[in-house]
Amino acid sequence: MDQSLPTTSAMSTSKSDRRSKSKSPQTSKPSLVMAFFCCVAWLYIAGRLWQDAENRTILVNLLRKNSAQRPKVLTVEDKLTVLGCKDLERRIVEAEMELTLAKSQGYLTNRLQQNGSLSMKKYLAVIGVYTGFGSHLSRNTFRGSWMPKGDALSKLEERGVVIRFVIGRSANRGDSLDRNIDAENRLTNDFLILEDHEEAQEELPKKAKFFFSSAVRNWDADFYVKVDDNIDLDLEGLIELLKSRRDQGSAYIGCMKSGEVVSEEGRPWYEPEWWKFGDGKSYFRHAAGPLIILSKNLAQYIYVNSASLKTYAHDDTSVGSWMMGLQATYIDDSRLCCSQSRQDKVCSLA
Repeated sequence: MDQSLPTTSAMSTSKSDRRSKSKSPQTSKPSLVMAFFCCVAWLYIAGRLWQDAENRTILVNLLRKNSAQRPKVLTVEDKLTVLGCKDLERRIVEAEMELTLAKSQGYLTNRLQQNGSLSMKKYLAVIGVYTGFGSHLSRNTFRGSWMPKGDALSKLEERGVVIRFVIGRSANRGDSLDRNIDAENRLTNDFLILEDHEEAQEELPKKAKFFFSSAVRNWDADFYVKVDDNIDLDLEGLIELLKSRRDQGSAYIGCMKSGEVVSEEGRPWYEPEWWKFGDGKSYFRHAAGPLIILSKNLAQYIYVNSASLKTYAHDDTSVGSWMMGLQATYIDDSRLCCSQSRQDKVCSLA
């Protein structure tokens, strides 16, 4: 009976074996996880080492290239070449400054007489009478009063005085306005048509640039005169005045004035750029708009520098601003102050 029954020690041994078998799979999982992370870490380190090796190779190649391209030491000949270039550059700058000075004094880089665009005849004055598309009746009034017409206009030119109505082109080029002016000019031959200028009230300051430039291109005269279309002229009185000033260079002649700069929009003579005239809001001295006279070199200055000249809201202040930077001789002549009375006046209000 004793041999057929299992002992207590045998039973305990069999239980411990079962426990060890059941625990062995659980203890192997952490080992697998650690092994996985070790593999990942090894791959990361190997990749970084490989990348660092590539970077070192690139840097070495760049250093070799840069060392091969190092600037050489300048020789005496090289230094002399550099100095020569600097001297040439200095002379170019000086030449440009001299050219600018020559232009500012009215000298043209290309003599207009040589290219045939300017008449070889010498005139006393070119008088430009501003007009517009709707001023046909005013023009006929002028032609019947102080302004000669037909043969009389040609004889006046023989005396050295050219008179032309000055007008630009319509905003719609070639329309009935342009065609009517062309037709009138074919009959009277007394227009100076500014092909590059658009005729409009707000464009009057630019019209001054186009008039003086075009007059200089077409006629060689001692004086260039701008006249508004709302005044009458004592033509012979004007001619005598110009003859008396013929030997006076850089003459800027007119009824000189200054006055308030209007900064309130909507008021007559409003100047949008009023703030440029300082806190005093006072214009610089300039010839009044109805009649402005410039000597030849001043008109040539406008022609040469036309593209860069600043215009303001009014043509007389614009012309005055162009004269400020020049050695112009300001001549204030009360006979050019147009008024209702013609007594002792060259001009009067029409």
